[in-house]
Amino acid sequence: MEQYDTIRIRFDGPICMLQINRPEANNTINDLLIAEFQDVLQRYRDTITVLVIEGLPEVFCFGADFQAIERSLAGGEAKGQDPEPLYNIWLDLATGPYVSVAHVRGKANAGGMGFVAACDIVLANETAIFSLSELLFGLMPACVLPFLNRRIGFQKAHYLTLMTQPISVQKAEAWGLVDAYDANSENLLRKHLLRLRRLSKKGITRYKRYMGDLDGSLAQARTQALAANLEVFTDMDNLDKIARYVTTGVFPWEE
Repeated sequence: MEQYDTIRIRFDGPICMLQINRPEANNTINDLLIAEFQDVLQRYRDTITVLVIEGLPEVFCFGADFQAIERSLAGGEAKGQDPEPLYNIWLDLATGPYVSVAHVRGKANAGGMGFVAACDIVLANETAIFSLSELLFGLMPACVLPFLNRRIGFQKAHYLTLMTQPISVQKAEAWGLVDAYDANSENLLRKHLLRLRRLSKKGITRYKRYMGDLDGSLAQARTQALAANLEVFTDMDNLDKIARYVTTGVFPWEE
């Protein structure tokens, strides 16, 4: 089996368990994580029936790797991540020929919310909290919002974006972001997988294709989402704020 640096995978029959594993970087998203995630999908999407995405016990995924952005800026290369590969990963989670399950423990923030919102099923434990912090740095969750709007509706996604504060797992369930949660989320996940095992690959593939045809909003939103993401992540003022936060811990509003 292929070995990866930023993720861990294991298989239980037709079920693939994928763990985001960057403890040294607060489980943030960098180019290597995106490339390794893409590799897993390319290798296994047509054979697995279920893909479970997990993080670490304290943090599911915290969004873009600001330290990587600061390093590129310090090296004279003012750029953020190319948003298209990550958007395409989320699009595959939403429409691909398998059941995607997010198992959330701890913090899901910014781009981490993209993984959550894109999945077919979201399970969580009682420590899970959910937030969109982008506007604090002059950014916006441009690529997350098409998936989040589809899952919880425009106004709730709008409120999360503007307030930048985390919401509890209880509120997330009430809003429809989380399908089920429990103090023992591992047992909750096991119960769901026992049921999902009964679904055939052909049945899942046909159903996901049909659902994707019913709602083509994610593909339609891609061009606008990518353009908006590039606009804010190539703004030097925003990049300077990110770099200062990484090097000094000073937030933009503390100027």
